Amino acid sequence: MTEEDKILVDKGELVPLMEEFYTIQGEGYHTGKAAYFIRVGGCDVGCHWCDVKESWDANLHPPTNVNTIAENTAKYSNTVVVTGGEPLMWNMTPLTDALRSKGISIHIETSGAYPLSGNWDWICLSPKKTMPPKPEVLSVAHELKVIIYNKNDFKWAEEHAKSVNSNCKLFLQPEWSRAEEVMPLITNYVLNNPKWNVSLQTHKYMHIP
Repeated sequence: MTEEDKILVDKGELVPLMEEFYTIQGEGYHTGKAAYFIRVGGCDVGCHWCDVKESWDANLHPPTNVNTIAENTAKYSNTVVVTGGEPLMWNMTPLTDALRSKGISIHIETSGAYPLSGNWDWICLSPKKTMPPKPEVLSVAHELKVIIYNKNDFKWAEEHAKSVNSNCKLFLQPEWSRAEEVMPLITNYVLNNPKWNVSLQTHKYMHIP
């Protein structure tokens, strides 16, 4: 990344873009809906079970103009999902302004580990133990999606459920590599605690991005 690009990335006028693609939202509240995905490079949260570790190093992904990204999105969909990596490592306001100028509904998937920037229609918070979410993100999240790796994660999920607003949708999602082991635990937990919903990574079952 050149020094000039770094300045523009810091301003949010460029973002390190790993990939962008049109697909079906596979998990959480909006499962089954068509959306354009923007995967932003850069993440230091360090989940050991992350399935996109190639996104972690922002220097591997080209700084891309946010207006170009907005134009690409508008060709395919009126809904966009900004994910990562961890998009809130960067200033997201210029990107969301560019998308909003196209009349696009803007969603984000975040760990909440960094201060909130950008103007979002839907915030999906998926907290990670390595870097806890900021209270400011917890308070405005529309969706809390907790990944269940083992039975201890249910207690951790409940701790975060106490911190979100009363309208936030609550989801428990099995970690993909342990789905067979933890799915019976999740099923039983949701039956006994119906404020929670089950989220599945349906895009993996459908063999799509």
